[in-house]
Amino acid sequence: MIIETGLSPTALAGFGLIFGLLIGSFLNVVILRFPQQLKDGWQRDSRDFLGLEPQPTESVTLSKPSSRCPGCGVPIKARYNVPVLSYLFLRGRCKACAAPISIQYPLVELLSGLIGAFFVYQYGLSAITFYSLALSYSLLVLTGIDLHEKLLPDQITLPLLWLGLFANLSGTFVPLGEAVIGAIAGYLSLWMVFWAFKLITGKEGMGYGDFKLLGALGAWMGWQMLPMVILLSTAVGAVVGIAGIIFAGRGRETQIAFGPFLAMAGWIAFVWGDKILSGYLAIFNL
Repeated sequence: MIIETGLSPTALAGFGLIFGLLIGSFLNVVILRFPQQLKDGWQRDSRDFLGLEPQPTESVTLSKPSSRCPGCGVPIKARYNVPVLSYLFLRGRCKACAAPISIQYPLVELLSGLIGAFFVYQYGLSAITFYSLALSYSLLVLTGIDLHEKLLPDQITLPLLWLGLFANLSGTFVPLGEAVIGAIAGYLSLWMVFWAFKLITGKEGMGYGDFKLLGALGAWMGWQMLPMVILLSTAVGAVVGIAGIIFAGRGRETQIAFGPFLAMAGWIAFVWGDKILSGYLAIFNL
């Protein structure tokens, strides 16, 4: 279903850009606060299980407290909270204490805006656009959280899997059968790698969140895209890991979050996977 607006694709892309920038500001809040909410909940549950008194802490939600500088704690005024522009205006520093502002904020906002413009330009105001944005923004949040916390929350990966299956009930991206097999194969493939590695080395090579994320990607794109996602994510992860050892002096035992590589590879496969496969087959005349 496509909503006709009478606007040109370029004009729609402009609205998509603005929408994405605003959403990106919210995604930054989710990336930074949602893990803290989870930790607070785990701590409360643990203390309750052990029969300990609740520990008084400041309640953190996605809406409270208001945005503030992590350095000095001064609330950020609305005019200094405009996506991307405020960062440029403030030259990347807090207005109150001149502490540097993380590049994550404008980067997430800009990526979110470009993603919004891209899909709205390609598909207009349609169900495909809605689903594509839901997947893209979820992957962006998971990437940010995993980079910070080495955590892929079930509260995001599992709904993402079910949304992918729901989107494909009518074959929006792939037939439902392929989506179901993709979800199963995505989860089990990394699950088997995990246990094989653990049995051989006695160590855990990845987290359970990675299984669920690949299962979610399989639910969106079907089982045929899974080899591409695994190859791309593994190749990029290996390059980053080797570069870290050579240039950053990291040890071989240093843990690297695999979720961001899965998310990036999954998004590339989602957007350009068919073209990549067609090009590959054409090169080798398959």
